[in-house]
Amino acid sequence: MNKRALSLSIGGLLAMAAGIGVGRFVYTPILPAMVEALSLSKSQAGLIASANFLGYLAGALLAAVRLPGSRRFWLLASLAVTAICLLGMGLATAMPVFIGLRIVAGGASAFALIFSSALVIDRLSASGQGALSAVHFAGVGVGISVSAIIVAVLLQLGAAWSMLWYASAVFAAGAGFAVAWLVPPDEAAAQTTKRPAELSLSADFVALLLAYGLFGFGYVITATFIVDMVRGTSSIAPLEPYIWLLFGLCAVPSVALWTALGRRWGVLRIYAVACIVEAAGVAASALWLHPASIVISAVFVGGTFVSLTALGLVATRSSDSDPRGRIALMTVSFSIGQILGPAFAGYVYDATGSLAMPLLTAVAALVLAAVLSLMADARRRALSLSR
Repeated sequence: MNKRALSLSIGGLLAMAAGIGVGRFVYTPILPAMVEALSLSKSQAGLIASANFLGYLAGALLAAVRLPGSRRFWLLASLAVTAICLLGMGLATAMPVFIGLRIVAGGASAFALIFSSALVIDRLSASGQGALSAVHFAGVGVGISVSAIIVAVLLQLGAAWSMLWYASAVFAAGAGFAVAWLVPPDEAAAQTTKRPAELSLSADFVALLLAYGLFGFGYVITATFIVDMVRGTSSIAPLEPYIWLLFGLCAVPSVALWTALGRRWGVLRIYAVACIVEAAGVAASALWLHPASIVISAVFVGGTFVSLTALGLVATRSSDSDPRGRIALMTVSFSIGQILGPAFAGYVYDATGSLAMPLLTAVAALVLAAVLSLMADARRRALSLSR
């Protein structure tokens, strides 16, 4: 195995761990402590989550334009901003500040995903080590697992909610320095020969865009509120320290598994299967709050959401051009679904006292995403046969 490619993939893993796994998702295990200490309502909690996804949308749109500087520069800048925003969350106490910080952090997360994926996947493919992209995407699960351990240990030690943010900031900063060491600068030749991909709104790509947005809506309600649901249900409350860790651990190997299946059976077909598996996981927590059902939910959703993210981006890649534009457009669709999900779930919970209806709506969105993925696959196969 090429040592340079392995170093690059580990750098990508750490970038995804800091920028996405911690930068975006550490809010989930910290949320119950914040709600308890600050008396936040579910709608307020949902708004803070949606603010992050709004920033994610803005970041994706900005990353789609031709920015000055290298991809590596913007990746490292995004990780620095992530660490600063995590630190700021621990210092803040007011809703406007929380919302502002999460908007900025969301933009940084989008940059981390888009620039690290474009850079790492590009270089790995050029070196013939494309299979190592699974290591890169596994970083999300690693980050989630690390955040779960950090939060659980500190809570056991009696730490205040603000300390959870400070510790997360320290991890993100350390990962950023490691990424700077592991990911070398772009080669000048590579920067001049790569051209931006031409975005084509073909029928199959539109179907994939819609499926990606529905997936964003479908997974995010569970990913935002699963720990809060556990703490708020006495029969499963003892699982709180473990459920988010399980969620993250299932994400770590999932990309390698699902992408291997995608290479054998077709990326879009496996995308549809993964959507159905995730829908089953969301339904488990919607229909029955029991230790068995919440474990199923963590395993099924944790074991598919990163893989669906990766499969969607893999489905857009073209080997002869810089994939940043297509990745950015897919990320825009994804983030729109994420913005709607937590805000919708929070307001419905405050009105009805239950997350069942938002979760079942998420199940329907995931099933529709599976259908659209199969439609995109059928369209691509028909075009291939006609050539």
